[in-house]
Amino acid sequence: MPRYSADFIKAMPKSDLHLHLDGSLRLDSLIDMAKRTDTKLPSQSIDGLKQLVFKDKYQNLAEYLHCFQYTCAVLRDPENLEQAAYELAIDNQNEGVNYIEVRFAPQLLIDLSRGIDFDQVMHAVNNGLKRAQDEYNRTEAVLSGNKPPFGYGIINCAMRMFGDKGFSPYYTNLFQLMRDFEPMDVIKLAAMELVRASVRLRDQHAMPIVGLDLAGQESGYPASKFKEVYEYAHQHFMLKTLHAGEAYGAESVFEAITECYADRIGHGYSMFIPDMIHSPDIADKAAYIRNLASYIADKRIAIEVCLTSNLQTNPQLTDIRQHQFKAMLDNRMATVICTDNRLVSNTTVCNEYQLALDNFDIPLKRLKDMVAYGFKKSFFPGSYVEKRQYAKNCLDYFDRVAKQYGFI
Repeated sequence: MPRYSADFIKAMPKSDLHLHLDGSLRLDSLIDMAKRTDTKLPSQSIDGLKQLVFKDKYQNLAEYLHCFQYTCAVLRDPENLEQAAYELAIDNQNEGVNYIEVRFAPQLLIDLSRGIDFDQVMHAVNNGLKRAQDEYNRTEAVLSGNKPPFGYGIINCAMRMFGDKGFSPYYTNLFQLMRDFEPMDVIKLAAMELVRASVRLRDQHAMPIVGLDLAGQESGYPASKFKEVYEYAHQHFMLKTLHAGEAYGAESVFEAITECYADRIGHGYSMFIPDMIHSPDIADKAAYIRNLASYIADKRIAIEVCLTSNLQTNPQLTDIRQHQFKAMLDNRMATVICTDNRLVSNTTVCNEYQLALDNFDIPLKRLKDMVAYGFKKSFFPGSYVEKRQYAKNCLDYFDRVAKQYGFI
């Protein structure tokens, strides 16, 4: 297979469609933000935080998610939130990423006691991203047509589960207000409120909220419980992705598609592992996986692949070559390389591409297909015609870069 240099990977056009804002802060900015908001961190130094919190390896998904209590705490502040969004866009631009879809759970950042509501959270994030976009798109390289412009969309995450204490001020208050409701009913109500508010801001304020996501613990909180929420999104032309097949098997992916109209799947790693199928009604697990993979490939439902994140949250994965990314490639699925969390996973888009290209057989044509999926399967905040033109511009640029580096 061809050897792709780090310079080539940086130069080629890229996207990141699975990118959590609250998992992708700059570490030095996190420290400064904590000081501004009087948030206590386990350490006040970058090295200390890397040793105690943001590690290269984690014991499990629970330890991985532990990091977010610190990032979310500092982001319950509009100034910090706008800065984080701005810096995230800049960091992507600096490594040659042309398009990002930034996702986060706005309800984790609401604090009505301090006057921070849903709209304020969303405007702060959008202001930061738009400022970075406008600055980049005014550069000579873009204005002259030498480079494609930078674009972004926002994906709002509903949470599969949350506790009644300590999860966030919004969720704590909601449980207190609805203490006579079953916990799952409260969780679904919060998700419905999120999607309704997202549609309102998109339609009334022209905010580029391009999709809905469902995040959090899969086991015990199946996608089917959120069917009505996703139906509302579907009926209002909002595109849909779900975390599925990250810590639960093929059934979770199946439900995301059949119950929630998923346009894309976040992770999808576990769908190829027979032992992670739990339904007694599925007698032939291998056949079920084959049929599901074939259906997803045929419908071109894109998989948001997060290699480093999966290595960190699945201790049984001791070698990247064991990752089910190979099965995705073998089944000709539409795969998009993503980071998940730049800070928590200590990675970049370039690093993720390098990891994939160094360890799996990906010829140039297949690489271009993967790059293309990142633009064509995006939830681009414009018309389909505009998205096609943007994707074409980016792929024409890929050809110019490939020619420059002697691949064509």
